[in-house]
Amino acid sequence: MENFKINFGNLKVDQLGFVFKEIEKQADLMQNILGLSKFIFTPPTTHPIQFRGKESQVTIQIAISRLGNTQIELIKWIDGECSYKEFLDQGKEGLHHFAVYVDNTDPYIEEFKKNGIGILQSGHVLNVRFTYLDTEEKIGCIVELLEQISRRKRKR
Repeated sequence: MENFKINFGNLKVDQLGFVFKEIEKQADLMQNILGLSKFIFTPPTTHPIQFRGKESQVTIQIAISRLGNTQIELIKWIDGECSYKEFLDQGKEGLHHFAVYVDNTDPYIEEFKKNGIGILQSGHVLNVRFTYLDTEEKIGCIVELLEQISRRKRKR
C-alpha cells in the first residue's frame, strides 16, 4: 500500500487552501510579503457537506487571490463540524490542502479507496463538486479534487 501512485498525468495544482483563524490579517501578510494581488473576501456562507460520512452544515468565510496561475484560498471556519474545525482544533493553521481540477472525480476516488484512502469531506459549491481525500497522514496535507458540474449533470 505504501508504494501506490495515483497518476495525475499532466494535471497542475490549481489551488492552495489555507486555514487561519484571522484571514484578514493573513491576507495582509501574504499581500505584503509575497506580493500577492489584493484578496477578494466573500461574506460568511453556510453550505451542506458530508464530513467523515455524516451530514453537516459548515459556515465559513473565504478570501481569494492568485499566485501566478494558482488560486490562493484563505478559509476562516465559523461554525459546523468539518475538516477546517478539526485542523484548528489540532492547533494548526496554514496549508490545509492543495486542489486539482479533474474532468471526473469518481475514478480518482475509487483509486484512492482501493489503496485505503477515503473521503474526508465533500459537497457542492455553486457549480463545483469538491472532494477532500483523507491523505494528511500519508502525505502531510489533504488532496482536494475539484470537478466542474454542468447543470444537466447535477440534476440527476
